[in-house]
Amino acid sequence: QVQLVESGGGLVQPGGSLRLSCVASRRFFDIRAMGWYRQAPGSERELVAVITSGAGTIYADSVKGRFTVSRDNAKNTVDLQMNSLKPEDTADYYCKAEVRITSTSGYLEVWGQGTLVTVSS
Repeated sequence: QVQLVESGGGLVQPGGSLRLSCVASRRFFDIRAMGWYRQAPGSERELVAVITSGAGTIYADSVKGRFTVSRDNAKNTVDLQMNSLKPEDTADYYCKAEVRITSTSGYLEVWGQGTLVTVSS
């Protein structure tokens, strides 16, 4: 069951920009942190950016100053604005959220299916 849906990936030239979006496809009792991870071929999945429900943010050093994460708590969406893209940013990008299904359940992690970003001339 897909619970997070990403969009916005594609092919872009070095120095270009893309905006990724992620929306929860079902209702959750609560969503805590939301964020973006990426996985390049032959590499492990790594954190790109995370934003808490209170809008606190964490970025990977490699994207600081170039990427901006934002969320809309009312719409249960999280976006990733990516500027000054580099070939090394090429990867599958995944949305993740920490959610509670009901008021009595604990938090669990849910993932999207990923969207491919390719930075190439």
